[in-house]
Amino acid sequence: MLDLDLLRLERRVEHMLAPLAGLPGAAIGVARDGAMLLQRAGGLASVELGVPIGVDTTFRIASVSKQFTCAAIQILAWEGLLSPGDPVRQHLPELPAVLDTITLDHLMRNCSGLRDMLELHRLGGVDLGMPLTEEELDAAIDRQTSLNFPAGTRFLYSNSGFRLLGKVVERISGLPLARFLEERIFAPLGMTRTWHTPDLAVPVPGLATGYLPDGAGGFRRAVHGFPLGGEGGLVSCIEDLALWAHSGVGDALEATAPFANGTMNRYALGVEVHRWRGLRTVSHGGLWPGYKTAFLRVPEKGLTVVVIANNATLDPHHMALQVMRTALDGDADLRPAPEAIDHASMTGSWLCEADGLSLDIGADGVARMHGVPFTLIPTEDGRMGALRGAFPFAAALPREGVMEVEFDAGHRCDFRRVEAAPLPDLDGVWRCRELGAIWRIGGDTVTASGPVRHGGPWRIEALGPRNLRIHMPSTLFTGWADAVLTDDGRLVVNASRARGLVFTRR
Repeated sequence: MLDLDLLRLERRVEHMLAPLAGLPGAAIGVARDGAMLLQRAGGLASVELGVPIGVDTTFRIASVSKQFTCAAIQILAWEGLLSPGDPVRQHLPELPAVLDTITLDHLMRNCSGLRDMLELHRLGGVDLGMPLTEEELDAAIDRQTSLNFPAGTRFLYSNSGFRLLGKVVERISGLPLARFLEERIFAPLGMTRTWHTPDLAVPVPGLATGYLPDGAGGFRRAVHGFPLGGEGGLVSCIEDLALWAHSGVGDALEATAPFANGTMNRYALGVEVHRWRGLRTVSHGGLWPGYKTAFLRVPEKGLTVVVIANNATLDPHHMALQVMRTALDGDADLRPAPEAIDHASMTGSWLCEADGLSLDIGADGVARMHGVPFTLIPTEDGRMGALRGAFPFAAALPREGVMEVEFDAGHRCDFRRVEAAPLPDLDGVWRCRELGAIWRIGGDTVTASGPVRHGGPWRIEALGPRNLRIHMPSTLFTGWADAVLTDDGRLVVNASRARGLVFTRR
């Protein structure tokens, strides 16, 4: 890179960090061809103590941990101690029989169909800030008697799968996951500021405090209640993640594989593989109360961008993309950017009755499914895609009142505009055996009594004669679950990472 190009990149990064003075902030690192091009930090690691973020400040990197869990599985496979094609119950026979068809490879590629344990607990009234035990997390998996879909046929993100992978590493190696990762990956690579920390109450050297907006223009400390395993237990920093990217150990994780119908799964082994303007990117994000991470690589250009924040109002994924664009600006291999699309006709609330899913699209181009926001951007094929990791989504402009959306595995669903409808009679007590939870509904309000906590009241909204939206505020965002009242009187609930949960009225 020319010196002036580096100067431009440095100033772009400094401009992004400047507004964070006196606030919770972020650290940004850029590496290329084995050299750190820049390391910058802005904002405070501790607002209370006035401690600034430095380039060696550590953060909880949440789901960026998943690729390290997959690397541990790969190491054991190279040593002949297991195979990615092994059924998970071969190594964890105590799991419920419904997991019989799920392999370790399915778990690593998020195509197992196993429902997400965090989502299951949320539907039972537990938010991420509420304390849970390891046993309570495992019990949510053990209660399952069905899957989101048959293993290998679709994609749906599942923290449950990576929790189980971490347990497999421990069962096969005979070591705690933290020790295995330290001895086999972190220490050999010089990642001396990276640790697996399952107990969030244990102090960690140099760890920034995570902050959430307080709703009044300020910030509050984020509360963490869930223990963390192979799905998201790492603490790290920008330098260590750059070392990991340079090591080449993770290269074996980038191989994608098709779904059962032959369509390619963009989620490889703990990382996402995409194309941006003709270049292949390998990335993953991390989200935990008060922390956000973006880990982004462009292998053929030797480029790595890492953005880690302790400020929940920031969008490290978008920041990393801006840094990548600046670093690659003018590269001869870049294809032209897709032309802008007038998406005004997409604005509004939409419903897919066939899948029992709803979608909101704002005039600002921000869409929401289950309350999770993502920016829509034009794609090369003339559709609008999601600027959101691990979420296949491509929407065509509406025609004759129908908007076709393509999700994973080539699955397409027709969405029609939501029409006002009265709320059906839902009063009563509803039970879901796979959640171990009871919902009490009266009028337009539901309260949840789960196996470990109580939640609500949550507001119910009618999207049609039989389709409902259940608004469920959470620590991370104001989300919702979709539900369908079936002809035989059951309530089938579809949340972001847990589908087809059946409630019956007692």
